[in-house]
Amino acid sequence: MSLQRRLLLYLLVCAPLVWGVALYFSISRARHEVNELYDTELIRLARQVQSTLSPSYPGATPVLPPPPSEGTREAGESDVRDLAVAAWDAKGRLMLADHEGAVLSRRPDASGFVDEKIGGRMWRIYYLQSFDGAWLVAAGQDAYERDELVYGLTVTQVVPWVLVLPFLLAVMAWAVRRALAPMHQLTAELRRRKADDLQAVPVDRAPAELKPLLGAMNGLFDRIEQLLVRERRFTADAAHELRTPLAVLRAQWDVVRRAGSEAERTAAEAKLSAGLDRMGRLVTQMLSLSRVESGVAPALTAEVQWPRIVEQAMSDCLATAERRRIELACEWPPRGSHPLPLFGDEHLLTMMLRNLLDNAVRYAPEGSSVVLRIGREHLELENEGEPLSAEQLTRLGERFYRPDGQQEGGSGLGVSIVRRIAELHGLELQFGPGDGGRGVKVTLQFDAAHR
Repeated sequence: MSLQRRLLLYLLVCAPLVWGVALYFSISRARHEVNELYDTELIRLARQVQSTLSPSYPGATPVLPPPPSEGTREAGESDVRDLAVAAWDAKGRLMLADHEGAVLSRRPDASGFVDEKIGGRMWRIYYLQSFDGAWLVAAGQDAYERDELVYGLTVTQVVPWVLVLPFLLAVMAWAVRRALAPMHQLTAELRRRKADDLQAVPVDRAPAELKPLLGAMNGLFDRIEQLLVRERRFTADAAHELRTPLAVLRAQWDVVRRAGSEAERTAAEAKLSAGLDRMGRLVTQMLSLSRVESGVAPALTAEVQWPRIVEQAMSDCLATAERRRIELACEWPPRGSHPLPLFGDEHLLTMMLRNLLDNAVRYAPEGSSVVLRIGREHLELENEGEPLSAEQLTRLGERFYRPDGQQEGGSGLGVSIVRRIAELHGLELQFGPGDGGRGVKVTLQFDAAHR
């Protein structure tokens, strides 16, 4: 069911209910006011009758003049037959009655208002005792007269509302459609958009109720656009970087096929094997980069156990370190201090540390050392290679960027992967010269938001 139909249904159901409750209280209040008015008149009438009575009143039972007949000018709009007055002396003799058709019953012990049936109809009677007990006066009124007045007043108020109800419903339907017009406009605008149109929806003229929704939609559009940009960049980078290695592999394969001697074939196969290793490393690095830049943040809820991560990362780089005779060392904080307390994904952190160690081992001079220091608030990795210039340090982390003069193979993606994993864990990556101005020092520490 649409929101517009739901609102109209609620209005159609709730409006009559509210009117019914209001009508009930209106009738109750009107009946209270009418009873108060007529009860006051009955009390005044009884007192006036009693004030005219005296002990010297003749013994005969007088009867007041007969009421005017219905429809005559003297009767006016009222029906005087709905009123009755009677008076009795101390001996119970009826001394006064307005007419014989509705004689009120004598109740010697009654005082105040009494509801009683007379002639099959309910009457409200007021009994007034004299101070000396010589007279008992009763003034009564048919209750139907009061209900008729209450219902007459109520009908005069309800009938106009009932007659206006269709017009009111039409106005409410128009008002609902008018109020929901911005939603219809937004729906139409989104339907007209192309799949690649991720521009933000204007929120300046939107109703206050729609601004949170539009803000969330614009945030979603922005995240989708960033994801598409990353995918396009990754696709373009992959197409660019894979083209050269494939061409080299094809050329090396042709050399292997055309080798004239065993020595030429062995040399060509070695180059082909090295090219395949480089291709495998490039694909692995690109898949890792695609994973960390997918936009899906892992659950960073587990407390990081750095000894396990360091052991795994160093084991992965041990073969390269032995080949180049690099000594790997790790320095931990003093006993009793927790090394870099962090909640995160240990698999990603192992990948991050492995990339850092691999770069440090590959680009360190043969026979030197690589030192990993883990403190309470930072992590440092330092080698003894040639220092990099300020421009090279600035460009570290760019995709597929490798400083000139490198003898070891690489893809230029390792630092990009490290930087992205660090950002996911609230860390920032810094490069600088090592102690004494030699080599490169990499520092990982908490960023400003998590520091």
